Amino acid sequence: MGRQIRVRGGVLAAALVLGLAGCSASTSGDGGGKPDGKPSGKVSASPSAPVSAPPAGGGKPAAGDVLPGMVTPAVARTQLAGLKVAKVGTMAGYSRDKFTHWAEQGDKCDTREVVLERDGTGVTRDSECRAVSGSWKSLYDGAALKDAGKLDIDHMVPLAEAWRSGAAGWDAARRKAFANDLTRPQLLAVSASSNRSKGDQSPDLWQPTDKTSWCQYGRAWTTVKSSYGLTVTQSEKAMLTTMLDTCAS
Repeated sequence: MGRQIRVRGGVLAAALVLGLAGCSASTSGDGGGKPDGKPSGKVSASPSAPVSAPPAGGGKPAAGDVLPGMVTPAVARTQLAGLKVAKVGTMAGYSRDKFTHWAEQGDKCDTREVVLERDGTGVTRDSECRAVSGSWKSLYDGAALKDAGKLDIDHMVPLAEAWRSGAAGWDAARRKAFANDLTRPQLLAVSASSNRSKGDQSPDLWQPTDKTSWCQYGRAWTTVKSSYGLTVTQSEKAMLTTMLDTCAS
């Protein structure tokens, strides 16, 4: 997708489709333009602040889904109905650095590398846990990729969007848990171009070009916002309803 400019809460945000020169240059989908590669200093994972219990499945996608912790369309509709509707919050005080990522997950692997292996097929790693081969299919645009350097790890609900809808009031531990959540449908490997097209936009402002993914996208976004008690705007809720309506049941 091309350049998209929008104004939210008095802040002008631009999501640019940029080229990608390798794994260390990839970005997570919040429009911040910061690397999502491994940090120079590892950070250990910390317990999540109280949120709703993660769905069953142990962090593994269910049959037919590419994301873990997915719920049925019926449950997602109930979750959506229960979300508080509010205006877009301010970006005052926001920094990506307030959402510590990527956290160390053991065996020299951080959250990024865990997601790359989980979402790929035939993934092999080097001695530093970097993915050196494998194949991936990007949920947002259907792109088939064989180079991990052409993938970004996207936050389904972007960090900046979370800040605007409630995370500004969280403590550091809760933000870190949100940014590294492997049990809910919050993290996935997608093509860099689709991730950067999305930026930090909510579903009313950006939708995956592959409409066959809308059911999963709507369920995932709704589940994450419900789990963490984040708010939605009226237009965001309307688009999520449209997405859930594409589900078979």
